[in-house]
Amino acid sequence: MAEIINLRRVRKQRARQEAEQQAQQNRITFGRTKAERSLTEAERDKAARTLDGHRLASPPDDEPTP
Repeated sequence: MAEIINLRRVRKQRARQEAEQQAQQNRITFGRTKAERSLTEAERDKAARTLDGHRLASPPDDEPTP
């Protein structure tokens, strides 16, 4: 015989697990000090500047390419 399960209980358990996963993600995202956030932002800005500095110059759009 198959095991009888209560669907309401299963839905509630799944909702609790999803809420816990969301809470964990929020702890990671928002649970940082101001110093940590500013350090991350500075590192991201530096990486963007470095990437932009290594880009090759593109030809002007109005000039046809041979």
